[in-house]
Amino acid sequence: MTTSDLVGLRIKTVRRQRGLSQAQLAHPELSDSYVSLIESGKRTPTPAVLELLAQKLDCSLSYLVNGVTAEQMEDIELALGYARLALENGEVSEARTRFAELMANNNLTGLASLRQDTEFGLALATEACGDLAGAIAIFERLRDEDVSPDRRVEISIALCRLYMRSDRLTDAVEIGESVLFGVTRPTWSDLIVELGATLLGAYMYRGDLLRARQFAAELLNAADMLGTPRSMVAANWNAAAVAEVTGHGEEALGFAERALAIQSETGQPRNLARMRTAYASLMLKTRLSASVKEARQLLTRAEQELAQSSASLADRAACVSELARGELLDGNYEQALRYARTGVELLAETKAKSLGAELSLMLSRAYGGLGRPDEAAGEIDTVRRWMSSSPNSGRDAGTWYAAAETMEQIGDTDGAVEAYQRALACAGL
Repeated sequence: MTTSDLVGLRIKTVRRQRGLSQAQLAHPELSDSYVSLIESGKRTPTPAVLELLAQKLDCSLSYLVNGVTAEQMEDIELALGYARLALENGEVSEARTRFAELMANNNLTGLASLRQDTEFGLALATEACGDLAGAIAIFERLRDEDVSPDRRVEISIALCRLYMRSDRLTDAVEIGESVLFGVTRPTWSDLIVELGATLLGAYMYRGDLLRARQFAAELLNAADMLGTPRSMVAANWNAAAVAEVTGHGEEALGFAERALAIQSETGQPRNLARMRTAYASLMLKTRLSASVKEARQLLTRAEQELAQSSASLADRAACVSELARGELLDGNYEQALRYARTGVELLAETKAKSLGAELSLMLSRAYGGLGRPDEAAGEIDTVRRWMSSSPNSGRDAGTWYAAAETMEQIGDTDGAVEAYQRALACAGL
């Protein structure tokens, strides 16, 4: 039924409940034939007429328009607000439950915009709980609906991100390019830059580094033109990732510093914590002794912030993985072991292969540093299991290379040769 049909049906139902004829309801302001056309869905009443009919029927305007009373609408909006607050505060399981309960509320059925807001929140909470497949299913269902242009871009960003995290790189690229490079190219905005930044990550992980470098420059120009903090953070953050992967370490740190400075002034806690993690990771990868202490301080702060925000389990695991890396660089093998084990526990309910492999690699190096070769070799076997089923991609080149180095250290020469070959294949060589 159309909106006009539903409004007409509600007017007809309430009129009959009040014991009024169409002529009685219409008199004196309207004609009975006009009321008849409204009730049959053949005419859409103006807001003024709807307000008049609500007064004559002694019911709320909200009920005639949406099918719910003003009190029910207030309850729905309040419940949605609580669910969003739980998600923002990092109570992801609670948020998922609240969004799901609201979706089951029959009063939400006729409220298309609020239902879509609720379903979008449920998808984000589902992702934050580590259920990537469940989040993808919800976002894909929403994508097929009639949603606002901004919401459609937000859904595309989420799907691009989730496809990438699920190693569905072709799907990630396709959904990003379908919006950015379609028949009508959209005007640059914060949301469009964010979608571009997410697509940039997909190019990078797919190993299309030349395209990634070119597109990173385009995004930076767009962000500078817009001059908004949101677009500048997105463009610089992802440009840093591309610069790091392509061997431009100092350039990467410059982009990351710029993004972190802007995010520190204007950003929300989850993204700020993720930015601290990304920046600290770059610092550790430069392996400058002066930067290791600062990086560890940033990571410790980020870990606390992520635990109190709507960050996903994967975000938190990535942070403790970098903490483990920092402790390894300082020779603190016991502490590195504790951090890596925490990361493994956080990933227990997810299927983030690359991050799982990275954590197993940290465990192997920690065991090796503690003189426990058998356990170190066991973790390397886990790395192989994580990585062997993944297609060759630029994202995994570094992990295979690090695994090869570790295999050499524990005397697994044949395994090291195989891992070096996989690293070269991932790098397209």
